[in-house]
Amino acid sequence: MTEPLRPAAEGVRTRLFQVIFESDTPLAKGFDLALILMILASVIVVMLDTVDPLSAAYGEWFYWVEWGFTLAFTAELLVRLWILDKPLRYLRSFYGVIDVIAILPTWLILLLPGAQTLVIVRVLRVLRIFRVLRLMQFVGEGRLLVEALLRSWHQIFLFLFTVFLLVTLFASLVYMIEPPEAGFTSIPKAIYWAIVTLTTVGYGDIVPVTPLGQAISNLVMLIGYSIIAVPTGVFSAEVIRSIRADRYSDQACPGCGHDRHEKRALYCLKCGTWLDEETQDPHLAEPPSDTRKE
Repeated sequence: MTEPLRPAAEGVRTRLFQVIFESDTPLAKGFDLALILMILASVIVVMLDTVDPLSAAYGEWFYWVEWGFTLAFTAELLVRLWILDKPLRYLRSFYGVIDVIAILPTWLILLLPGAQTLVIVRVLRVLRIFRVLRLMQFVGEGRLLVEALLRSWHQIFLFLFTVFLLVTLFASLVYMIEPPEAGFTSIPKAIYWAIVTLTTVGYGDIVPVTPLGQAISNLVMLIGYSIIAVPTGVFSAEVIRSIRADRYSDQACPGCGHDRHEKRALYCLKCGTWLDEETQDPHLAEPPSDTRKE
């Protein structure tokens, strides 16, 4: 288990720690919300600066506003490190890395002109809203999805490899059938068409003009609709398995042998027998009257 962050000393550092790293008080919540609003505002400034008319009219203003945000975020990071007893451990954490990445692009402008567009990664700091709105309880649900994805990656990889073979096959056939004037000037170009057709996106920039090529297009689109459910089914099955493994135990009831109990269950769902015989409480040895086996 990761060791929690602690302030370096009592006094000012402890009070700042409660405001910056916690969200239990109105002042701490206000700080987090103000920080998130600043992050969103800085990202909007970077986005507007990429619009040519706005950049021509307000480019200098955008430049100085972005530097103002960068200086504020840099000062905030330095304060975070100052109040911690182990600042390097925070820098190695997820939020610490994000904080450093968020301010680096603007400082890199001094060395690499044009790096200001990388400031868009600053929006990742908005993830702190999970802490403000008490959404960290959903991190466990995300863990179940990641575990399900890792367990099913063999099947998904085999499926994607099969799809790639089909795409290459159909692309080669259409390349041989269609004239170059239709846009099929190479097999990679035909593979692009096959992927767009298989995924039913249909950009329409390259289309077959021969009857046989159009027939192959129909086949590819039908295959595309039919294979969408394959990885979805595999992943869904693993998610269900993860949920069951996280909620239920394989412990068998000593009375009836039923083995699908919730992990927090004290009595068997079917016969009411006490499940943990080794730690059985003599006062709870007998199940409630409404759950006794008749």
